[in-house]
Amino acid sequence: MLNVKNIHTYYGLSHILFDVSLTVSEGEVVGLLGRNGAGKSTTMRSIMGLTPPKEGTITFKGEDVTGKKPFLLVRDGMGYVPDDRRVFADLTVDDNLEIAYQKSKEWNKERIYTIFPALTYMKTRRAGNLSGGEQQMLTIARALMNGPDLLLLDEPTEGLAPLIVRDLEEQILKLKDAGISILLSEQNVRSALRMISRAYVIDEGAIRFSGTVAELEANEEVKKKYLMV
Repeated sequence: MLNVKNIHTYYGLSHILFDVSLTVSEGEVVGLLGRNGAGKSTTMRSIMGLTPPKEGTITFKGEDVTGKKPFLLVRDGMGYVPDDRRVFADLTVDDNLEIAYQKSKEWNKERIYTIFPALTYMKTRRAGNLSGGEQQMLTIARALMNGPDLLLLDEPTEGLAPLIVRDLEEQILKLKDAGISILLSEQNVRSALRMISRAYVIDEGAIRFSGTVAELEANEEVKKKYLMV
C-alpha cells in the first residue's frame, strides 16, 4: 500500500529527516513512535506532499507519488488527519462531513455515524464547540468521507483523557476491520501498542528500530532510550 524509501526532508536549510524508510501493507495498522520533535509529523507531511522530501521515493499503491500535490493524493485514496485537527469551527458537525464528501460508494454520512455514534448526537452542533476528543473523531470521520485506502493519523490521542483515548482506539480498530490501511504516529506508546501490528521508532529524524509489537516490547534498550517507557 505504502512504501517510503530513504527519504531526506528539509525545512529550509535544516535537515530534518535522514534516510527514513517504512512500509504499510494492505489492511495493516503500523505505528511510527517517538518523542515530541523526533520527526513523526514531518514524516507524515512528507508522505502527504505537504513537505516533499528532497531525496528518496514514496510509492502509493504501486505509483511513485513523491512530491505529488496533497489534493491529488486524496483523490488517489490517501487520507490525512493532522495533529492540530483543523475542524471548520463555524460549521456544524454535519456540514464538516458534507463539505468533504466525494460521492464515495463505500463511505457516506450514514456509515460514518454508525462507526462514530457519538457524532450522531452532535450533528447540528458547531465543530468549534466540541471537546478535543469529539473534534478528533470529527477530523477522522471527515477524512473518511473521501473513501481512503490509506489513512495517516498524526498523534490521534494527543491531549485526550484516558477514557476518550480508549474509545478512539476502538474506533480506529473498526477502520482496520473495514479494510483501511493505517499509519499512525504516536507519543503515547501504550495506546499505540494496543492498535498496531508493527512499529517504527524514530528519533532525531532517523529510524532507530523496526519490528513487530512483540519485538518492541521485548527490547528494553529501545524503549528506554527512545520512548522512555
